Amino acid sequence: MSRSPIKQRKRIYLGCEGPSEQSYVVRLGQIADAAGLHLHFDNDIPRPGGDPIELVQSAIRRIKEREKHGAFAVRAILLDQDKIGLKPEWELQIKQIAAKNRLHLIWQNPCHEAFLLRHFEGQKDARPQTSHLASQALKRVWSEYHKPMVAMHLANKIDLKAVQYASSVEAAFRVFLDEIGLTCR
Repeated sequence: MSRSPIKQRKRIYLGCEGPSEQSYVVRLGQIADAAGLHLHFDNDIPRPGGDPIELVQSAIRRIKEREKHGAFAVRAILLDQDKIGLKPEWELQIKQIAAKNRLHLIWQNPCHEAFLLRHFEGQKDARPQTSHLASQALKRVWSEYHKPMVAMHLANKIDLKAVQYASSVEAAFRVFLDEIGLTCR
């Protein structure tokens, strides 16, 4: 009896700003597994703190290091948009660096909590102006939320339907999901 070779998982790089995003990526991987996708998320905090350009440049260095173990089918990074307001010229520089290195930019406007908020029914159009307001709004729809929330607790609220809901108003996120095969149409 011959064995079938083990199917290699499609490698996905998803850079994060911090532990909250990392837990979200773990949860996204669980959702992809449940959908029958054969993916491996390389869930990375390329550079804690710092400005968005440093974060993107660090992610690109980390991708190159990690691709010694095989190429990534998709490369992406979750970025809080609130830091862009500090220096508007950063946005163009980040876009250029990302395009050159085939890195999807998934902007969380203004922050991760606002991105999570848009996973809830009735919150698609919620656009809190600050991180503080985003945290308050998220707490109103999810009183148990705290930062950082581990993937196991995210599973109580974030499922495929919630991801689909958020992707309907987050264009870059939807493109990323389509590329990894978790189509949300």
